Amino acid sequence: MISSNNLIHNFRKIQERITDTCRIMGIVKANAYGHGALHISKTLESLGVSDFGVANITEAVHLRKQSAVSRNAAILAFCSPLPSHLPLYLQHDITATICDFDTLRTAESIASSYNMPLKVHVKIDTGMGRLGIPPEAACNLLQAVEQTPHLQLTGAYTHFAQSTKTDDFADRQIRTFTEVCSEFEHHAKRNLCKHAANSGALLCRKDACLDMVRPGIMLYGYPPDESVQNMIDLKPAMELRAKVIFIKDVETGTTISYNRQWTAPSRCKIATISAGYADGYQRTLSNRAKVFIRGNPCSQVGTITMDQTMVDLGKNSNVRVGDDAVLFGWNGLSAADLAKIAGTISYEILCAVSSRVKRVFI
Repeated sequence: MISSNNLIHNFRKIQERITDTCRIMGIVKANAYGHGALHISKTLESLGVSDFGVANITEAVHLRKQSAVSRNAAILAFCSPLPSHLPLYLQHDITATICDFDTLRTAESIASSYNMPLKVHVKIDTGMGRLGIPPEAACNLLQAVEQTPHLQLTGAYTHFAQSTKTDDFADRQIRTFTEVCSEFEHHAKRNLCKHAANSGALLCRKDACLDMVRPGIMLYGYPPDESVQNMIDLKPAMELRAKVIFIKDVETGTTISYNRQWTAPSRCKIATISAGYADGYQRTLSNRAKVFIRGNPCSQVGTITMDQTMVDLGKNSNVRVGDDAVLFGWNGLSAADLAKIAGTISYEILCAVSSRVKRVFI
């Protein structure tokens, strides 16, 4: 289940941390972190969001084709575009990320052949080491895009390697980025939409909240890491539920599931739940997590299988076939709780919920 109210609550909390002139880009990549990009995008646009961030052209085209956002909304694809994909950017009015001069030349050639303008944001690598032009060449690239006939420079951005820690490296990243942009703006005699702040920077670096911010995990109810979990009041937007489909009594010594990793210490009831690792309930949680049924925590037992998970109901239980079991969400363990058990991060727990799981929006 996806709670629109909780999403809206999180959005309002983000708004409280920025100025009235700062825009919010709704990050809806990876199917909105597993929440359902179409519905989430429509909800965010109804709240006034006009900029959306996705991972690649496939996600961007999906939003356009499904009319998830209005035609006037800007969609930025974060990846560096392949030449074969550039026509799709033009056909569907997607903003491209430009990281080098080769891509610039290819983009201008293709845009010219279509006689259509291509909107562009330049990505500057100030220390993430993933995508982007080095700072020393960034101003030249910005100026080249500005002067290229069929390219429209509508923004520039960078990404923090560590945004929740105030240190010299993060200081240097934001200082380098703003200096490059200021140099360009001085020569171009115009302002450029600048964005650097992800969820962590929104909480920890006011100097990074420039013309636009890019909250991702915070929209969906989680802080980027434990160090900042008390800095903002967020509510999980997703609750993963599955049905109890079978209950049986087992005797002392009975083993459960593959490789017999759990043995009943006494007579008890075992419930089988219709979700497994193919649904996003990770196998690494086996024998370590709690599932909530009728508000009560039940120990997950045995190896989590592809389609089903078993829990120990104890000796006496009023649980019945057809009851809802909360694997994570606002009525049970959170995605952050599961992430800690599994040795990962809440982002991965949320994104792992597979496409075969029905999203019910409430």
